[in-house]
Amino acid sequence: MNFNFYLVKSFRILLFPFSLIVWLWVSIRNWMFDKGYFKAATFNMPLICVGNISVGGTGKSPMVEYIIRMLQPEFKIATLSRGYKRKTKGYALANANTTALEIGDEPMQFHLKFPDLPVAVGEERMEAIPQLLHDEPGTQVIILDDAFQHRRVKAGYNMVLTDCNNLYTQDWFLPTGDLRDNRSSADRADILIVTKCAEDFSVTDKRETIDKLKPTPTQHVFFSTISYGVPYHVNTRETFYLHEHCEVLLVCGIANPRPLKQYLEKQTATYLEKTYNDHHIFSIDDLNEIKDRFSKLDGLQNIILTTEKDAVRLLKFEKELADMPLYVLPIEHKILFNEAQKLQSLIRDFIVKFKM
Repeated sequence: MNFNFYLVKSFRILLFPFSLIVWLWVSIRNWMFDKGYFKAATFNMPLICVGNISVGGTGKSPMVEYIIRMLQPEFKIATLSRGYKRKTKGYALANANTTALEIGDEPMQFHLKFPDLPVAVGEERMEAIPQLLHDEPGTQVIILDDAFQHRRVKAGYNMVLTDCNNLYTQDWFLPTGDLRDNRSSADRADILIVTKCAEDFSVTDKRETIDKLKPTPTQHVFFSTISYGVPYHVNTRETFYLHEHCEVLLVCGIANPRPLKQYLEKQTATYLEKTYNDHHIFSIDDLNEIKDRFSKLDGLQNIILTTEKDAVRLLKFEKELADMPLYVLPIEHKILFNEAQKLQSLIRDFIVKFKM
C-alpha cells in the first residue's frame, strides 16, 4: 500500500514539465478574462456557483445538496451541471425517464433526491441558462455545480471548497499536483469552505488553516465535516445499521474514498473494498466481479456498501440487484463552530438583495 503510494507520487513528480504547461495555459486564460479580452456573460438573476480549483474530492455534490435543502423552502431553485461522463451532448432537463447515462451521476443524484427540483445539464452554461429559464420560467435561483473555472458565465456568488487535508494553497498543478486553476483564482470567491475536517477540529486548527489560506478581507471562511447517515437498500430503501459484527464489501468509484474508509474502520469489524476510478461507468462484468467478491465474505452478516454517487450508476442493473444486500451510505456536510446560520444568512442575503 505505502509502496504504491510513493510510486504514484514519484511518477507524478516526473510529470512536472507537463504541469508547467498546464500552469502557463491556465494563467494566460485567466489573464485574458481579467483584462476583458475574453468576455463573461452575466444574467439578471441570482447565480450561485459551487466549485473548487482542484480536481474532485472536495465534496461539491453534498454541498450543492446542502444549499438545496437550505433554500428550497423559500425559493424556487434549479441546478445546472456540466453532466460529466454522460453519453449525451448539449442541454437536457431531467424528467421521469432520465438515467445517469443521459445526464451524469451527480445530476442524477440531485434528481432522485429532490424530485421537484429542476435539474439541467449543459456543457455550455452560457447557452444552457436561457434554455433552463425557458423550460422553468418561475426559477428564482440557479445553483451552478462545478462551474468556478468556467468563466464564460459570471456568477453573482461564488463558493470555493478545499479539502482540509489537501489545501489548494499547498498544492500544485496537474499532473504533478491536483490543481486545475491558479491558487490566486480563489480570491474571486465570496466564501471559502474547508471540507472533510475531523469532528474534533479545534479553534487552533481553524486559525492555522485560515493563516494558510490567507483569505481576502471580504471573504468568509467556513469549516465542515462529513456527517454519515443510515445506509439504505438501493431498491427497497430498507435501512441497515452498521455494527461491529457485520462484514462489508465497499464498492466505490469516487475521487477521495479515504474518509469513507476511515469511517468504516470505526463502524465495522472488517471490510473489503472494490474500488474504481472516479465516475466509473459500471458494466455487467463489474457487477459479476462484485458478486464473486461478495460471495467470498465469511462474516456473520455481510452487506455490500456503496456511495450515493455510485448507486445512481448501478441502478441500471435494478433486476440483478433485487436480491443483493446492496446498501447506500448517504452523506451530508455539517458546518462546524456553530456557523451554519451565518452561512445561510450570507447566501440568503445575496438572493434577497439581488431581487430588490
